[in-house]
Amino acid sequence: MKSTVETLSPTRVRLAIEVPFVELEPSLKKAYREIGSQVQVPGFRRGKVPTAVIDQRVGRGTVLNEAVQEAIPENILAAVREHDLKTLGRPEVEITEFNDGDSLNFTAEVDVRPEITIPDASSIEVTVDELQIDESEIDEQVKNLRERFATLKTVERAAVEGDFVQIDLNATVDGEDVPGGQASNISHEVGSKQLLPGLDEAVVGLAAGEDTTFTTQLVGGDLAGRDAEVAVTVRTVKEKELPELNDEFAQMASEFDTIEELRGDLRDRVTQGKQVEQIYAARDKALAQLVEAAEIPAPEGVVREEVESRKQAMIDQLERIGASMEEYLAAEDKTEEQIDTELTEAATEGVKVQLLLDTLADAEDVQVSDDEFGHEIVHRAQRAGMAPQQYYDQLVRSGAAAAVFGDVRRGKALAAVMERITIKDAAGNGITLDALRAANEAEHNHDH
Repeated sequence: MKSTVETLSPTRVRLAIEVPFVELEPSLKKAYREIGSQVQVPGFRRGKVPTAVIDQRVGRGTVLNEAVQEAIPENILAAVREHDLKTLGRPEVEITEFNDGDSLNFTAEVDVRPEITIPDASSIEVTVDELQIDESEIDEQVKNLRERFATLKTVERAAVEGDFVQIDLNATVDGEDVPGGQASNISHEVGSKQLLPGLDEAVVGLAAGEDTTFTTQLVGGDLAGRDAEVAVTVRTVKEKELPELNDEFAQMASEFDTIEELRGDLRDRVTQGKQVEQIYAARDKALAQLVEAAEIPAPEGVVREEVESRKQAMIDQLERIGASMEEYLAAEDKTEEQIDTELTEAATEGVKVQLLLDTLADAEDVQVSDDEFGHEIVHRAQRAGMAPQQYYDQLVRSGAAAAVFGDVRRGKALAAVMERITIKDAAGNGITLDALRAANEAEHNHDH
């Protein structure tokens, strides 16, 4: 094989590769074997069909094509090694010349990692917003905790918003029962808008044993879009009783003895959450500064693939909630071009950050231990609700294990950058990474 490389841009090269026919022989033999094992010719055992018969039956062209399809990736790999290229993404191949018995000539255009000069991270200084905590935020946390310990008590009065009611429903269209439109003894929080439109308004003012009817538009089934008459009967009305805010509540709801200690702990948690947010904001600003200072070019092929995968993920997500791209665009008041532009901008920035961190990881010779890789697999498996081994096997099958490994390595390179940059808040106070370390430590302990 002979190959030459031509630089098209700082991030893209074109390989011109020539493979003598004799080097295609192994691939050709393999193609005959594979096709021979699939064709049935009377008088020959499967897999024992002579090549001449295969040529006659399937056509020599088909066999050659199969051999070439197999030879191309191998030869690209060899050329990439020979020229010591750091390739990214999938190559675009074009066969320039190939005749039976002659050498195969083809080109492969592929994105490569640009040469990047990394600025010194210790020269980077970022400013983030000051940390502010309002007492109302702690009140909100206490309120949520109280809600979790609320009890329901049956009351002999008409329902008001915030009550819980047990109800029976029966929906009809033109006097006929709607299929699946009957339900009995469902618990519903009045005012939560969780069930049918119009229900909350209809139930307010009804006491146990009372009923009424209201009209609602059906959203699913064969009668979607039609108005249905819904009869609702209230069986019981219960009001939510919140526990009193005292030391007894603190002892019931937490490991603390007094309400003050409980509030103090909630304040610490809210503070830590906000400190971690500050660090994340600093991370994003620092990365943007480094990317800009390093003047990283974005490889267009990689960006294109990233945009495609992000768009597909978006479509899948919409489908899961039963919506389409058209509906999403209408709701957001955007055109598809605007979405494509937004995705391209985000993908371009994402790819540049990845290149920066990969280059950093190489420069620092960042290693990933089996333990670190395993920890990430366990973490992702938990998020996906799968067993770690099953998740890992699926990664290997889809060829995505290397990508996860790359993510872990980039994560370590990023952590090294974060240790070196200077972070201050708007008031000029220095900010350390202690809150992030504490949060990671807590998560790590949670995993084990």
